[in-house]
Amino acid sequence: MARKDTPHKSDAAPAARPDPRKAIVEALLRLAAVQPFEDIRISDVAKEAGVGLADFRDAFPSKGAVLAGFSRMIDRAVLEGNSDDLAGETGKDRLFDALMRRLDAMAPYKAGLQGVTEWARRDPSAAFALNGVLVNSMRFMMETAGLDHEGLAGSMKLQGLVLVWTRVLDVWFADDDPGLAGTMAALDRELERGGGFARRLDDLHRLAAPLRTFAAALCDTRRRMAGRRADEAAREPDLEAEPAPRMRGGWPRDDEGPVIKPA
Repeated sequence: MARKDTPHKSDAAPAARPDPRKAIVEALLRLAAVQPFEDIRISDVAKEAGVGLADFRDAFPSKGAVLAGFSRMIDRAVLEGNSDDLAGETGKDRLFDALMRRLDAMAPYKAGLQGVTEWARRDPSAAFALNGVLVNSMRFMMETAGLDHEGLAGSMKLQGLVLVWTRVLDVWFADDDPGLAGTMAALDRELERGGGFARRLDDLHRLAAPLRTFAAALCDTRRRMAGRRADEAAREPDLEAEPAPRMRGGWPRDDEGPVIKPA
């Protein structure tokens, strides 16, 4: 009896499905390079990315969220390229290196990013939202450079770095030099200026340390006094818990307790 051949399964792994999130991000920036950002519809982006609206909705809730996703994508590219080569350099030099690597990662999307920047200048609410996205990205740029960004002083440094970055982007958009000499000069100049501000902020933070300590101690004392008064109030007898019966003609009313009749 002839043996029946059994079909063998292919050993080839199935082709990996393209990442729809990246496709959507790149599609939005391609469209932003050729038309005003506010005129781009979500359905236009989905069509350009080759995905359905359902896939778009699964990936992002809005165009603004797509831009935040792009920022995280660039963050990852910069952070994955970290090395210890600059460990002995100054904080400014480490931050300069991180921001230049950021520009390198953004280079394929330069035209679209310029369109997004122009849109933000036309729409204050968009500028406010994008500022938050940039603050989050600059937090990781400072972190990878080993620079402090915590507390009130750190928040001010982050916002200052966002302003530095937006000024540098304006130079970068107009810089056609493959070596980016103008952009590097602008970044170095802005970081030097921002470094002076950061140093003055750190000095002010140190000088204000005794005042912060005093204010914290004062608040703690007030909290303890408030707690003590609350404890004392809880221990006092409640004198109004059992009101005295009202009298009528020298005797308690019938509905307010037992009547004691005279003998």
